[in-house]
Amino acid sequence: MGMQAALQLLYPPQCISCAAPVQSDFGLCAECWRETSFILGLVCDQCGVPLPGQESAERVLCDDCMTIARPWDRGRAALMYRDNGRRLVLALKHGDRMDLARPASAWMLKAAQPILSPGMLVVPVPLHWMRLFRRRFNQAALLSRAIAKAAGLEHCPDALIRTRTTGSQEGKTRDARFANLVGAFRVPKARERRVAGRDILLVDDVMTSGATFAASTEALFAAGARSVSVLGLARVAKDG
Repeated sequence: MGMQAALQLLYPPQCISCAAPVQSDFGLCAECWRETSFILGLVCDQCGVPLPGQESAERVLCDDCMTIARPWDRGRAALMYRDNGRRLVLALKHGDRMDLARPASAWMLKAAQPILSPGMLVVPVPLHWMRLFRRRFNQAALLSRAIAKAAGLEHCPDALIRTRTTGSQEGKTRDARFANLVGAFRVPKARERRVAGRDILLVDDVMTSGATFAASTEALFAAGARSVSVLGLARVAKDG
């Protein structure tokens, strides 16, 4: 018996969400799979929100992206921020479930296929150093590192820094979210040469209004990035 088989006998695979028995490591049981809203089919090409209709080769935008100036080029997300998708994000973000980065990054990479290009530089949205000290890890950096490795792309975890504490965005209006993040990010001098002239894949865990992605994208363009596309694990969408 091989070592892997022996380990599976001792530690049989469990659902990453509820710990029910599953067939393979880092999987979801049938019930948790049904409660996880993966984004499939036609999506907005700029923010990744699902849209009604059939998949099309033409670029399609949602109502928000037709009315709000998005500084980045294209965007995708792997799942909707609700039900089990929300529980998984919160477990990764606040529950020290760093093991979730492995399956989550695989879902994200699958969603990102239409917006990837050779030679992209993968960059996570940073935490402020005070929050990073308290949390001990940046969930966006865990995801971006795994995505870059799987896609064979260069990873630069410190291409951006958060220059000040911005507090929680929860409960703020859309305008307040954007105002709160103006000037909150920059590319440090030591990383400007790695960013300049590059196509960037900017990674975060959740996209709500797009304010964090927008402020981060503007900082990357200020440092000379050629293009920026964004990728989130989960997408918050309006009801109805």
